[in-house]
Amino acid sequence: MSVLGATPTRNLALELARVTEAAAMMAGRFMGRGDKEGADQAAVNAMRLILSTVDMNGIIVIGEGEKDKAPMLFNGEKVGNGSQPDVDVAVDPIDGTRPLAFGRSNSLATVAIAPRGTMFDPGPFVYMNKIAVGPEAKGKIDIERPITENLKAIAKAKGKDVEDLTTIILDRPRHDDMIAEIRRAGARIRQIPDGDVAAALMTAWPDSGVDVLLGIGGTPEGVIAACALRAMGGEIQGKLFARDEDEMRRGREAGYDFEKILTMPDLVSSEDVFFAATGITNGELLRGVRYYGDRITTDSLVVRGLTGTVRQISAIHTTDKLDNLSSMPY
Repeated sequence: MSVLGATPTRNLALELARVTEAAAMMAGRFMGRGDKEGADQAAVNAMRLILSTVDMNGIIVIGEGEKDKAPMLFNGEKVGNGSQPDVDVAVDPIDGTRPLAFGRSNSLATVAIAPRGTMFDPGPFVYMNKIAVGPEAKGKIDIERPITENLKAIAKAKGKDVEDLTTIILDRPRHDDMIAEIRRAGARIRQIPDGDVAAALMTAWPDSGVDVLLGIGGTPEGVIAACALRAMGGEIQGKLFARDEDEMRRGREAGYDFEKILTMPDLVSSEDVFFAATGITNGELLRGVRYYGDRITTDSLVVRGLTGTVRQISAIHTTDKLDNLSSMPY
């Protein structure tokens, strides 16, 4: 049964593309300016404005900014114009604020929705250990197995040698042991400064050259990636990661299980998901925003879980018309 309750159903992902396009166009002005909070504020303002026009009664389950004390689309905030359907909303106005601030690649604006009550709510526990793959290796991974065993299983599923695989992992000291094991296994490694939503999506994108995402990253980003990978045919598994004993204690008192494997159905339990992303800076997935004075071009990815349809949308936006219609100067 579709979230919209009618056949054929309306593809809300196309509405969400307007949301991520607006966020990307506003945030893209900050590329290389070293102003993470300014970029985040611009993206949040744009995203909130366009979300208010979407036909849905949304509540933000995965909000933005708590980890970095940045401007927020906060957990529990109501978005949409109040009409049906009732949905959970996950937002990351800028996946990769540092890459954007320093003019690096793979910064995205992202948003996902699913039927009310179907998204995992991580609460204040912002980190999880993850493994994500594309469709060919779906069903072949197990986050509790050693990395080498997972790499062998992925390689076999893809008809490759382990030495042919490319892993992607955040460049963090906490990953030193993981990186050492990947190197011993013989797989190639791409270390990235930020942006693990984009990294997870790359595993399901044929031309990205990435086979598997490994390592500890954001729990909110893991939920957003799960929404996209459901539609793209991939898989992600995770386990909540406590940064210290106090966080472990508080999590257990709140009912969180740090030993539980979070599978796709745990992270988002419905197939009726919608996801949209727009490139802010250039990357393997999407081209970044380009400005031409009287027009702006954007490149977006739009996916729908029920049909498994993945769309790429290249758009040309006329700035004077946008400025006349919006309270924001594009």
